[in-house]
Amino acid sequence: MDRDDYIFGIRAVIEAIEAGRDIDKILLKKDLSGDLADELLLSCRQHGIVVQRVPIERINRVTRKNHQGVVALLSAVTYNRLENVIPSLYEEGMLPFIVVLDGITDVRNFGAIARTCECAGVDAIVIPEHGSVSVNADAVKTSAGALNYLPVCREKNSYFAVKTLKENGFHVFGASDKGDTGYTKLDYTVPTAIVLGAEDTGISNDVLKLCDGLVSIPEFGHINSLNVSVAAGILIYEVVRQRLNSNMEVS
Repeated sequence: MDRDDYIFGIRAVIEAIEAGRDIDKILLKKDLSGDLADELLLSCRQHGIVVQRVPIERINRVTRKNHQGVVALLSAVTYNRLENVIPSLYEEGMLPFIVVLDGITDVRNFGAIARTCECAGVDAIVIPEHGSVSVNADAVKTSAGALNYLPVCREKNSYFAVKTLKENGFHVFGASDKGDTGYTKLDYTVPTAIVLGAEDTGISNDVLKLCDGLVSIPEFGHINSLNVSVAAGILIYEVVRQRLNSNMEVS
């Protein structure tokens, strides 16, 4: 990991938080305690920063310097919030299109999806705080720089994100092998969000139940297993196709 990707030491991390640095998450030694540790945790809660309690070996893999049991991993982008992004899209008169990634941890898949989203005019990608890829320098590089332009919203969890989207007028469709509707059969000429899950586990059950519909992509080979970034490209460009055919502006 590049030295510019992290900050270590309790006081240095607290100062970075208070200075408004874009922090992806903080790794905190499992048994770390004391007044400074409490101050750090309070600051993290106040600023909505993810904290992970980890074994000391996990922190040592980042740096062997005097980290005092604390390392802050810096984000390569500034995270957004749905509650801020959605109103701005409607205010600009756009027909919004958002992609939600539920539990995708592979940086290559994430970067490829982000690249497709940016090319297709997707308005934002949504990821959960836990169990998700981080937007670090590797992710930006894999996305061919798309993440420098594409807003990334990080929410408490995917269930909350989908609920927020539905409450704001979005039709939410999940990509799933449990889907009984072909991906071309639904109407995407409305405010739309597409949910994609990890290749091994798919979309979590609680999120599946919230979706307005589950769509599938036909597969005719022997392995029946599309890469998630390929599936994302197929679905995203079906939205684009429908909107272009309806003479609607792709946002």
